[in-house]
Amino acid sequence: MKITGGIPLKGTIKTQGAKNAALPVMAVALLLRGETLTLDNVPDLYDIHSMMEILQTLGVDVEYKHDGKNSQAIFRVPDELKWEVPESLARKMRASSLMLGPLLANCGRVSLPLPGGCSIGARPIDLHLKGLKQMGAEIDIKDGVVHARVKGRLRGRRIYLDFPSVGATENLMMAASLASGETIIENIAREPEIDNLAATLRCIGVTVELEGVGGVRIKGIDKAHSGRDKVIPDRIEACTYILAGVMTNGHIKVEDVVPSHIDAILAKMEEARAKFTVKKNVVEIFPAKRLHPVTIKTMPYPGFPTDSQPQMAAALSLAAGVSTIEESVFQARFLYAQELNRMGANIQISRDVAIIRGVENLHGAAVKATDLRAGAALIIAGLAAKGETRVEDMIHVWRGYEAIDKKLTDLGAKVELM
Repeated sequence: MKITGGIPLKGTIKTQGAKNAALPVMAVALLLRGETLTLDNVPDLYDIHSMMEILQTLGVDVEYKHDGKNSQAIFRVPDELKWEVPESLARKMRASSLMLGPLLANCGRVSLPLPGGCSIGARPIDLHLKGLKQMGAEIDIKDGVVHARVKGRLRGRRIYLDFPSVGATENLMMAASLASGETIIENIAREPEIDNLAATLRCIGVTVELEGVGGVRIKGIDKAHSGRDKVIPDRIEACTYILAGVMTNGHIKVEDVVPSHIDAILAKMEEARAKFTVKKNVVEIFPAKRLHPVTIKTMPYPGFPTDSQPQMAAALSLAAGVSTIEESVFQARFLYAQELNRMGANIQISRDVAIIRGVENLHGAAVKATDLRAGAALIIAGLAAKGETRVEDMIHVWRGYEAIDKKLTDLGAKVELM
């Protein structure tokens, strides 16, 4: 993407469906036999189409409709599913791990090559496997492939997660949906995407009760029925455009936002003295003076999200003072720092902490997206920079941002795909 920076963004855009919510609710289709799952607000993304391709390989008939405003995916599931996930598809994205729970619960066995995804550090699936073993699965890993099977049905258990992993929570919730008896999972992830998954499981007949702030109780069923649900708005995409408005000193409205989902980001923006209002499902950004420095530590939800950390770092690179960001979730999340420094930012990394000394201006440069959110950070930095910026390896960005070139153009940005 070629970006001519220095243009304040102006206008209104609508938030897409959440990638991180859509992927697990699409995997819910694997709990069905001879039934149909219909999902509204499914974003048009590289990862979404990779997930559809995996489901089709397993025997699911997939129909996707997108008219530019509304989108819908229909999954018609056969009476018999395949249970071997091809290596070429599994390695495309981390979310392929979400096949483990539903396929094992529905087919009694699954073979899954260890998944791929962004280069932001080790993200093992040991918590997924540990929970499935507790439910009666026999698991063997050979030559990078997970082979799991269960005699009869998985068994409901009380499971405590050593860390509130989003993926492990989602996998075990789906596995528990067809298990015999009741499963209680404690210390679960609390992200809004978990609520979305719970709603989708309910729509196919599963009894799911989210308990307090850290538990879920699921009563397994013998057979799931057809259902329909909607994917929630993408909080990370919304925050990316909000920060693009802040960085360019623009005046934009971001619609279809769930403000409670982005409380941590809005709180830090308020602390940094960004000028904005929140009314129902709309966040409006106004032109303002330079941001004030802030201190941030990424945490599992409802803390500051690691997926918004690079974009926030880009915004703070223009703040009037020294900010610090401590990364506590992924080890290699700071790969973008060197690229931002090529644009004139002053970011130093010390282990898990980024020290950001604000500069008055960024300048255009040729930079490379090392992962999905790093790419987003470089794009919004390019929008604010003087001169021309070229962001390479945009394939990462297409994994999570629908029509980002068109949305930015609609806001007055000068961008061009190359």
